Formats: sequence, C-alpha cells, structure tokens
Amino acid sequence: MKLFMGILLNFCFIGVAYAHGVTDADKLSLVSGGNIDYIWLGAKHMLTGYDHLLFLFGIIFFLTKFSDIVKFITAFTIGHSITLIFATFYEITANYYLIDAVIALSVCYKGFENIGGFKKYLKMNSPNLQAVVLIFGLIHGFGLSTRLQQLPLGDDGLIWKILSFNVGVEFGQIIALSIMLFLLVQWRKKASFTKFSLASNRGLIIVGLLLFMYQMVGFFNDKVDAAPASNHMHQHDGGPMHVDPVSDTVKKEPIKAEKQTYQPKADGHGHDHGHAH
Repeated sequence: MKLFMGILLNFCFIGVAYAHGVTDADKLSLVSGGNIDYIWLGAKHMLTGYDHLLFLFGIIFFLTKFSDIVKFITAFTIGHSITLIFATFYEITANYYLIDAVIALSVCYKGFENIGGFKKYLKMNSPNLQAVVLIFGLIHGFGLSTRLQQLPLGDDGLIWKILSFNVGVEFGQIIALSIMLFLLVQWRKKASFTKFSLASNRGLIIVGLLLFMYQMVGFFNDKVDAAPASNHMHQHDGGPMHVDPVSDTVKKEPIKAEKQTYQPKADGHGHDHGHAH
C-alpha cells in the first residue's frame, strides 16, 4: 500500500512539473513537423497528463469485467475526441488554467463516487456513471484542445494534424490503461486491496483538490502577470512591437528614421537663408 501511495503521489507531482505544458521545443519541432510528430506529441501529452490519468484510474478502480471497462473508456474516448477535434478546428478556446481546474474536480468526483459518497453523505443515488464519464470526457478533450492550439498549427493540413494528435492521445491512453490494469489486477489479489481501497479513493479526492488549488493559483497569477503587460505593450522610444508566433515573446522592430526635409525659411525682408536655425 505504501508503495502504491508513493507511486500515486510521485505520479501527481511529476505530472505537475511536466504535464500539459507545450514547450518551446515542441513548438519548434512542429513548425515543419509531419503527422507522425503530432501522433508522438499526443501520446506524450496523455502519458504525462496526470489529471487525465488519475480520472481514468478512478473509473477502472473497481471494474473487473472487461465489457464494463470497454463501455466506460469508450464513453470517455468519444467525449474527449469530440471536443479535441471540433474545438481545435473551429478555434474555440478558454483559459487553460480554468479548464484544468474543472478536470481536477473530475478526479475529486470519481474518488467521491467510488467511496459511495452520494448515498453516504448526500442521501441520493449516484448519477448515471456512463453519462457522467461522457460529460467529463468532453471537458478533458477541451483541455487537450487548449494545449494543442498553443502550437503553430497553420492552415495547411490542419484537420490531419488534429486527427494525428488525437490518435496519439488514444495510443497514450491505451498504454497507460494497460499499466494501470496490470497493477490493479495484481493488487486485487492481495488482502490490502479491500483494506486500503477506501483510503486510496480518498487520496484521489485529496489529490484532485490539490490540483484544483494549483490551477486556480496559476490562473490568478497569470491574470496578475498579464495586467501590466497589456498596459505596457508600447515602447517609450516609439518603436513598434510584435509577438513571435513560435516563442510567444515580444520583440521590437527596428526604429525607422524619418526622412528630414529641409525647407528654408524666408526672413522679413524676403530673403531665404541657406542654413537652419
């Protein structure tokens, strides 16, 4: 159990450091990248997507029938594929910190549902799980789309780039699920599974709340950092500025000297002076 919880916590904190972000290296590699590059990036993004994987882990935690696993994972896959493809193609976006905050809450939801929280604390039956998984899948896909839209996609072959990224996400999901299922099957053979299953799902709730707070702090810090930038997007020396589409950095354009034309002035006697005052 200690090993399992250690893996879960390390998985989470490593994910906080590396997941979701689209690095400058990713952007540069995809400026002239092909569909294989987008498949690779999609797989990498899912395999380092701590919040997506924790949600999937919560879904399959108590599932023992292969048909049930296929049913719920299919609902999740349909959901995230819809928003990933259409939101990216039609350039529908939102603040990714807020989207990731909602995704973190989906982890809390699954942990809460797994411990029987609806009946125990809310005195009600749990909502239809397949419908809930589909809805959360739509939100997870929107989160993937906000990140994909940070890349220099361009217009040439856009739909194939999006589809390739989505295929990569599915490959990454299959790999991650295979590892999770293997670990769960091995753990279910031990007495500690029944003993610590409640604690494990409470751990999902706690981790989800931590991730939610992490994303909200990022959202408010981002707003604070963006405020002065938006108010000072000019130069005091008059030089125009532009944003580099790859590095997202602001660069100065060289100041062009204005051509000075000398116009001689006439004095009060009608004579022109051949010098400037």
